Amino acid sequence: MMRHVLLALSMRPAIGRWMERVPATRRLVRRFVAGASAEDALVVLEGLNARGLMGAVTYLGENVATPADAERATQTYLHLLDEIKRRNLNVLPSLKLTHLGLDLGQQVCVANLSAVLERARATGTRVWVDMESSVYTDRTLALYARLRPLNSHLGCVVQAYLRRTPTDLERLIDVGATVRLCKGAYREPPAIAYPDKRDVDRAYRRLIDRLLAPDALARGVYTGFATHDDRMLAHVRDRVRERRLAGGRFEIQMLYGIRPELPTRLTGDGLPVRVLVSFGEDWYGYFMRRLAERPANVLFFFKNLARS
Repeated sequence: MMRHVLLALSMRPAIGRWMERVPATRRLVRRFVAGASAEDALVVLEGLNARGLMGAVTYLGENVATPADAERATQTYLHLLDEIKRRNLNVLPSLKLTHLGLDLGQQVCVANLSAVLERARATGTRVWVDMESSVYTDRTLALYARLRPLNSHLGCVVQAYLRRTPTDLERLIDVGATVRLCKGAYREPPAIAYPDKRDVDRAYRRLIDRLLAPDALARGVYTGFATHDDRMLAHVRDRVRERRLAGGRFEIQMLYGIRPELPTRLTGDGLPVRVLVSFGEDWYGYFMRRLAERPANVLFFFKNLARS
């Protein structure tokens, strides 16, 4: 119930504008969002690298309304790639296609994504394309299939809570794709996505097994397992041990601010861990989806708000 309420609230940006005006809530948001600027994110990422953690960075925003907005997002990612190279960071960009103009037409989006991919190729950096709501699943996967043959450094995302994902994953395995497996954080109808967490967890475990199956590994599939769930992490660890896999075949991915002690612990256990850091003015929807993912996040927020 709490998750559904928070996801519904994530679509009320007026609440975010109120939170931004209140110093106490603005400070608490910084647990999950590095700040408003690229420099805020880069400083956090430098700190993560210094602790032996890989990084990823996303400029918050989606569903831009004009080509100028899409161009602004593209230029921000080009700047990030230049800074990643200049500062010698182990960091990659993770972006949304609607932020690069997918709603404005595929031609706009492809031109902007191609510019990012060209810069990333020159700097030796992978680019991950995020998955958005189910409205965009077909278009995202189609665009990935179109661009990947000439861009092996391009990765995509599948969401365990979508009922269609096993079929989508088979197509990605066939081409030896780079895949991030996440649970999914958008509000979807039961006909499209599993509404029960237990069903989502079962689906996630099945997808772990498929991505680490011998035939998938033989095709060159590389997976980022995006989860903070101890049971899912244990399942990954068990399969990795069974197959005696080296870190170059997979990684664990986590979000900045959620269970902040866990990435260092996992790295100490010998697992490769990447932490995704977000920044930007358009933080509200992202922040509410992060609260919806774990009840502990909600408790943390309100406890600290009461103290403030």
